[in-house]
Amino acid sequence: MPATAPSDDDTWSFAHDIADVVARCVPVWNELRGASLLITGGTGFIGRWLLASLAAANERHTLGVTATILTRDPERFRQRAPELASHPAFRLAAGDVRDVAVPAGDFSHIIHGAAEASAAVNEADPARMFDTIVAGTRHVLDLAVARRPKRVLFLSSGAVYGRQPWEIEHVAEDFIGAPDLTDPRATYAEAKRAAEMLCTIYGKQFGLTIAVARIFTLLGPYLPLDTHFAVGNFIRDAMSGRPVTVNSDGRACRSYLYGSDLAVWLWHMLVRAEPGRPYNVGSNESVSIRDLAACVSRIVGSGGVDIRGKADTGWNPGRYVPDTDLIARDLGLRRAVSLDEAIRRTALWNGWKGR
Repeated sequence: MPATAPSDDDTWSFAHDIADVVARCVPVWNELRGASLLITGGTGFIGRWLLASLAAANERHTLGVTATILTRDPERFRQRAPELASHPAFRLAAGDVRDVAVPAGDFSHIIHGAAEASAAVNEADPARMFDTIVAGTRHVLDLAVARRPKRVLFLSSGAVYGRQPWEIEHVAEDFIGAPDLTDPRATYAEAKRAAEMLCTIYGKQFGLTIAVARIFTLLGPYLPLDTHFAVGNFIRDAMSGRPVTVNSDGRACRSYLYGSDLAVWLWHMLVRAEPGRPYNVGSNESVSIRDLAACVSRIVGSGGVDIRGKADTGWNPGRYVPDTDLIARDLGLRRAVSLDEAIRRTALWNGWKGR
């Protein structure tokens, strides 16, 4: 699928990104005309990319799409994204995905992504993490059985594969791996795995049409720079003029899919993905954490890189890079924004003035 996003030499704005998503999803908008969506997890990084592009598509193509957004803290969302929270096509519903009474009405499509996407919660309260994902997913699927939407999209994670063996450079959907059940840090990964099993069960037993997106590491506007995301921390360091600090030895490998590509892929998956067949959603360009830090310093900073060499205490000190051949073959979806450009745009979004 060709890219329409501006090149490195063009003046970038977030509006360019959203216009790019809208242009690359025209077949999707035709399918969604007049749709009524329920979106859980709509106030985080992924949710805001989806909502921003949906709002623009609604206006550009007069779709008449409405969306109910389930959130535990509507007021906080209004403060963080007032332009989305106040959009006339969007309705905020307050509540916890595990037990909330969802507003009355029919939903033609459901996007379920609510989770405790926090390393701190995974460390301090893994029981809450597991319950939010598993019980929350079952609650949403029970709702779907009652409301009978056309399609459900579940936002899973590449973490379901467990630790990717070093000898496997790109992990494909048919890899039978698993998180380490003796390690509490694997709670998020195992919860997503169990939630996928629920999707399989509800598809077979209740006839729901459910697509599953296994999402890997992401980058772009809306990514916080002060939490557990290494690339966000690196951009923060570089923007401040400090050396980009890598606490580990930097050998671990990751890949980064930019937000506009993510939104395009998920919108297409919502209406086109084959039910019961999970698809990897991520970039297949592998980069070591050490090389990522050097890349951020080269593009954004001037203070170099500081490799501390401490033991990597994260859940996955090895590879975390998907094979994306399946989604390219079945849906024609490919990455359009390079890693360098994704870093540059994320820094610009966060106030960097460029060079």
